[in-house]
Amino acid sequence: MSAEKCLAKGSAAPGPVPKDYIRVYSMRFCPFAQRARLVLKAKGIKYETINIHLKEKPEWYLKKNPLGQVPTLETPAGEVIYESPITCEYLDEVYPEKKLLPSSPFAKAQQKMMLEHFSKVIPYFYKIPMDRKKGEDVSGLEAELKEKFAKLNEDLVNKKTKFFGGDSITMIDYMMWPWFERVEAYQVKQFLDGNPELKKWTELMLQDSAVKATMFSPDAHKAFFKTFLDGNPDFDYGL
Repeated sequence: MSAEKCLAKGSAAPGPVPKDYIRVYSMRFCPFAQRARLVLKAKGIKYETINIHLKEKPEWYLKKNPLGQVPTLETPAGEVIYESPITCEYLDEVYPEKKLLPSSPFAKAQQKMMLEHFSKVIPYFYKIPMDRKKGEDVSGLEAELKEKFAKLNEDLVNKKTKFFGGDSITMIDYMMWPWFERVEAYQVKQFLDGNPELKKWTELMLQDSAVKATMFSPDAHKAFFKTFLDGNPDFDYGL
């Protein structure tokens, strides 16, 4: 049972999670929720999806996750886990086949530090288009984002690897990917130019089966993001 359309305030709470499944509470266009969906797909975990209306959250959902954000996981035992890095690490530990996090404590710490750095990049993806829409000068922000992209490119150059954790996809790649899937919608795609290794990374990520299974087209992202910028996000866009 997977509900594509969002459940909003006043909707009935879904029943218990079926045995041998895990449930993810999500929103189709949310990059944070996509992190968990990428990990679920990459690891071949059986799951069901319930999409949440993030402007009019159901009362029952706020009882499960008082922060009211997505993703949230729920197990057949009724255990609830939320916050995207926490949900992804939980999935990697509970389902040990196809590990995405390295086993070495240092390598794992390195990925978490990389994620911490990347979390400082995320606000630019929203601030640039929002300020541009208001008619503000975004050249300063764009210069800063260019610098951040150049740093990520340099990371790949120094590591001499295709991906951020080695020559195959690991957790850190999935944690960063959703924002790069949306670069056209955020109007920052041009900043990949001049960063050949980072650009190559995005091309390699597009070949990944979990990425293919969870992605939307640039046009769908643009259409949804326009509704988001207009202040009235259409969470069910395209359904």
